[in-house]
Amino acid sequence: MTLPPELNVMVKSLPFLWQGLLVTLQVSATVVVVALVLGVTLGVGLTYGPRWIAWPIRLFSDIIRGLPLLVLIFFVYYALPATGWSINNFWAALSALALFETAHVSEVARGAIQSIHPGQNEAGKAIGLTFVQRMLYVVLPQALRRFLPPWINTVVDTVKGSALVSLVGIVDLMLAIQQVIGRTFQPMPMYVLGAIMYFLINYTLSLASRRLEARFAYIRE
Repeated sequence: MTLPPELNVMVKSLPFLWQGLLVTLQVSATVVVVALVLGVTLGVGLTYGPRWIAWPIRLFSDIIRGLPLLVLIFFVYYALPATGWSINNFWAALSALALFETAHVSEVARGAIQSIHPGQNEAGKAIGLTFVQRMLYVVLPQALRRFLPPWINTVVDTVKGSALVSLVGIVDLMLAIQQVIGRTFQPMPMYVLGAIMYFLINYTLSLASRRLEARFAYIRE
């Protein structure tokens, strides 16, 4: 049985696209972990830090969130080497994505933390808990339920935004698709296949987020 030309191209390109997909997942997973750690830390600083800590964080967050991701990637990719920093395209794109997502996660964390009644923090202080203990055992567990839904949105945005790293020469899923198109001159089936692959990733993330929300639903303020 002979496959239609479009379907034949899609099937033959799958091994190459799989390699690009692995790069996309690698970039996205690294950015998600870095942005989660830094973003929550900055969110705590925005909420409880003194002015000399909170104001620089606020400035960073507002500036980075006000920039298009593409502009930020190009800025890091071209500006840092111009100042004498040696950085390759992979780390430049990764750094730009991490900065962008960290700024967004910091706002998500700030909103989740500020939604917890201040009396919870004061109660922890009254029984002698340190600041770190109050964050770990009192505030953050309660804020987790409100943090998860918007955070999952930032994770999905990270996966979608990772397609822009192809513009600085990283062979991710998007650039792999474009390279196949350049060889086969079959853009429509390749873009359809790429859209399906991106959708499956993000749909899986959405399902995982629902499971996480259900798992932490027992936490009460």
